Amino acid sequence: MLSYYSNLSSEVYDMDKYIGLSFGDVEFYSDRLATCTGSILEPGVGTGRIIIPLLERGLKVEGFDLSPEMLKICRTNCEKNGLNPNLFEGSMESVSLNTTYEAIIVPTGTFLLLYKREDSIKALKNFYHALSNGGKLLIDLFLQTDITLDKGSTRTWETKNGDMITLESKVVEVDYINQYTISHNRYEKWRNGELILTELERFPLRWFGIEEFKMILEQIGFENIVISADYKYGQYPTNSSEMITFEASVNKK
Repeated sequence: MLSYYSNLSSEVYDMDKYIGLSFGDVEFYSDRLATCTGSILEPGVGTGRIIIPLLERGLKVEGFDLSPEMLKICRTNCEKNGLNPNLFEGSMESVSLNTTYEAIIVPTGTFLLLYKREDSIKALKNFYHALSNGGKLLIDLFLQTDITLDKGSTRTWETKNGDMITLESKVVEVDYINQYTISHNRYEKWRNGELILTELERFPLRWFGIEEFKMILEQIGFENIVISADYKYGQYPTNSSEMITFEASVNKK
């Protein structure tokens, strides 16, 4: 049985993308959301790397995630920082959002985890209907530049108590027609030279063309779309390795 953001994966995520780490995105999102006085939503909130600094800046942010393990870590990280935001379990394409938000943010390429095209469209429509008139959506995407089949990689982390966690990952499927890859990840936790836990994960990842994604946003009804590269507002991408942020607004006539 292949898991998805289960215990070991979530533990590694929290160590690898720890609270306080920024790729330029924390500052960028803080700046773009600075004038928001209403509620902000972060789908795919993960372990809290983005939501915590935004809350500390006085913004009203809540979030959800598909992984209960991720949410558990996020709640703990929030409590450590004296914060108690509304966090709940849900998926981007099907969650019922009864609150109207002034902004919805999906940083760090999390949106690409929706590898089925129909799910990504459902999610974007979900976001559109949950935004207030004049509200804005911010989404980070990245291009997949290395999709070689069966090419493996290995990484290692040391936990606070001295355990070692290893990750072996390789791409096992590339669907060029539907624009996604499937990787298989194998997590192992070692203690004093003894293997104590193994976790296998099926990890899908979609890709979009830059202008393709802009057209999808326009077809759903989003307006005033601004594309930014590597968190430099309005600077159109020139390199395939850059993180690409789409900002779009809602005008419900």
